[in-house]
Amino acid sequence: MALAIVVYTVTCSAGAVAAIPEYTAVVVKTFPHDPRAFTEGLLYYRGFLYESTGRAGQSSIREVDLKTGTVTRERELPAGYYGEGIAVWKDRLIQLTWRNETGFVYDLHTFEPRSTFHYPGQGWALTSNASHLIMTDGTSDLRILDPGTLSERRRVHVTCEGRTVGNINELEWVKGKVYANIWRTNLIAIIDLRSGNIQGLIDLTNLAPGSPQPPNENVANGIAYDAVVGRLFVTGKLWPALYQIRLARRPGGEDLCQNLPGARTSDAAPAGPPDDPGLPDGQGSLAPGSR
Repeated sequence: MALAIVVYTVTCSAGAVAAIPEYTAVVVKTFPHDPRAFTEGLLYYRGFLYESTGRAGQSSIREVDLKTGTVTRERELPAGYYGEGIAVWKDRLIQLTWRNETGFVYDLHTFEPRSTFHYPGQGWALTSNASHLIMTDGTSDLRILDPGTLSERRRVHVTCEGRTVGNINELEWVKGKVYANIWRTNLIAIIDLRSGNIQGLIDLTNLAPGSPQPPNENVANGIAYDAVVGRLFVTGKLWPALYQIRLARRPGGEDLCQNLPGARTSDAAPAGPPDDPGLPDGQGSLAPGSR
């Protein structure tokens, strides 16, 4: 049976002008990145990158040396779990899984498991600010979690120029805003957490190693921020490099907002087509065991 996937491409309607700032990525420095890593979560903490990788049978959490790309510590997930977003809270590393409705809590320094927690629906991405954890589930909402109990406190609905935006993926807290990869695109949305409004878009197309078509699935996914010196890092699924970037205003100001994927038909991430009941988004089949 032939497998197909719908990929969102960045094409702008003639004459459309952006109402929000749009940026391109200027490379400051390039670092090595494991080209076999199906990156689902990324963060920078005290001199190291921490990365969560996905795919069935290949999911792990990793501590990575930024300069060399060497994995200095790693723990594989139990069979049957697909790794997703991660966040650090105090001495804990917290990880989501895709469809198991289960998260893992590890000792940050040893990766030894401490506990698990439950959440309804899918787990996609996770980040933290000074007071909360922020989670995505593949829909148009950000979930705000209590970092102590890991229970949900509220949700923030995300829009761009008044239009609901779906497929919100990997997250990072950067200078008081949520930076979010948008799945199946090479775009990062800059989201105001209070209102849910997207206040800027970053186009990483110039960094992508190839077309985001199967079997590569190598779209941008992975944002990390060094808050001490203000370094912003990005990478993607199966990308051979991680980039430190700075932002430059995108010339022309075409309206990328109009090309973001919209809301799904239900508030929860849907089950998917009948031949693959766990596929997010219901828009065709992916390579086996991947998102």
